[in-house]
Amino acid sequence: MRQRVGSIVKVLAATCLVACAVGRASAQDESDLTARQRVFPGVGPGLRAVKRGADGRLYVLASPSPGLVVFDAQGKQVLSIGELAVASSAANAGRALITFAEDCDADADGKIYVADRGANLIQVFTSDGAPLRSIPVKAPVGIATLPEGEVAVATLREPHLVIVFDKNGRDVREFGDPEPIAERAELNRYLNVGRLASDAEGHLYYAFAYLPEPTVRQYDRLGYGGQDIQYTALEAMPTAQAARKEIERQERRGDQPALKRILTAVAVDRATGEVWIALYNTLLHFDKEGNRRASYKIYTPEGARLEANTILVERDHLIIGNDPLGVYEFERPDKKISH
Repeated sequence: MRQRVGSIVKVLAATCLVACAVGRASAQDESDLTARQRVFPGVGPGLRAVKRGADGRLYVLASPSPGLVVFDAQGKQVLSIGELAVASSAANAGRALITFAEDCDADADGKIYVADRGANLIQVFTSDGAPLRSIPVKAPVGIATLPEGEVAVATLREPHLVIVFDKNGRDVREFGDPEPIAERAELNRYLNVGRLASDAEGHLYYAFAYLPEPTVRQYDRLGYGGQDIQYTALEAMPTAQAARKEIERQERRGDQPALKRILTAVAVDRATGEVWIALYNTLLHFDKEGNRRASYKIYTPEGARLEANTILVERDHLIIGNDPLGVYEFERPDKKISH
């Protein structure tokens, strides 16, 4: 039986006031951040996600090729799950393990979860890459593991923003009401598409990709809303206004939804709950209370703009990726030691 969680408690006023105040000074505070090096040179076109699983391994997803590549804590490749893999049984013979994936994660037991949008499935694998089960989900686009073997899924089609499945693949609860941005239902659901992240305490973070004001919403694992982290600085207003005009235009014309993403990547420092978001090549760092601490323009070692579509926050560095440029390692600017 599905458990539907009620109204969301939003904590916006104080957060927005602080964010706006900090935002007015951000033009002076913004600095450049250049990558130290490119990592995983075999991955570039099709890059979708870089995740540190709860099992400690590193998961790099590029779809359709090379698929999901897994590295151990020492950086050694230990597994690859591609479009075409050696079947583990006659029933799977000739069938691709992954059709077209959008996101991935792994739990503390090493079970691997892949949001396979091409197959309308959550594909679940054992720690050694053998198919374990599949969960039917319409157009899954984001995934994050939770405590006790649960997994949260963000979709493009379902009424709620998040569906949570238990360790046996059963739908145990749904939560998150889409924001009312457009009157046309299809367009409004499209505007509420998002990516997921989680922290060590089991909080879930939903990053709205298309809202005019970049927003990350925090939930507890049961689906009760905490605060919204929003970027509402003055320099963000022209982009937000342009997005709203385009939404109005598509509302009038009734076209198939086709909008440019506003928020392109999100990550959470699992230890502290601090949030990092990317708006193409602008990287924003927020503390756990939602106050913006810093803004950066990010670049490759050669000086090219790096428009991020995935971020991973590690203890002393950041891993940021772009399709098709690849994956890059950055020094964490908030961890720099002054000499």
